[in-house]
Amino acid sequence: MPSPSRYAAVVVGVSSGGIQALRMLLSGLPADFEVPLIVVLHTASDNGVGLCGVLQAFSALPVVEAEMGQQPQPATVYLAPPGYHLLIERDGRFSLSVDDKVCYVRPSADVLFESAADAWGERLVGLVLTGANDDGALGLRALRDAGGYAIVQAPGDAQMPTMPEAALRVAGADQVSPLAHIAAQLRELIHAGLPAGP
Repeated sequence: MPSPSRYAAVVVGVSSGGIQALRMLLSGLPADFEVPLIVVLHTASDNGVGLCGVLQAFSALPVVEAEMGQQPQPATVYLAPPGYHLLIERDGRFSLSVDDKVCYVRPSADVLFESAADAWGERLVGLVLTGANDDGALGLRALRDAGGYAIVQAPGDAQMPTMPEAALRVAGADQVSPLAHIAAQLRELIHAGLPAGP
């Protein structure tokens, strides 16, 4: 029986081109993925449940909207509800906020990443994918400063490179990878609790 991963969660920030990117990412993750995957996707849609359904068709993991006070569970994908910042409290539960937009967006990856870094520190994996603004860069820096592990989609591979470029400029990364490789890297990283190969 494999020992539990030393990681508590994977947090993901993604914007323009995000639905396609998440489809590819989720299709590569197994039904027994050992930690929760918590996602901020910038979208103009106010139909979060519908978005969960769109992504569920490509995922062996259940895809649900995060709810206030909920304790994230392994082998589940949680999406930040449209119009709300999603935070992780110190006890690991979800909190929702309608505080001001960050980088012109709500939900914001910075808000999720920074609060998750406070809660989980070195037990956190952060992932920044395609997007057209700078959201996620400061949050990824906070995550790395707390000892977490950072993966950034290679900008040249991203539909919109601005978000990965900003993340690399501000925070750097432990791995910079094309999207097609990231699910396998997450599987190895979470399963082994050790950095995956290049």
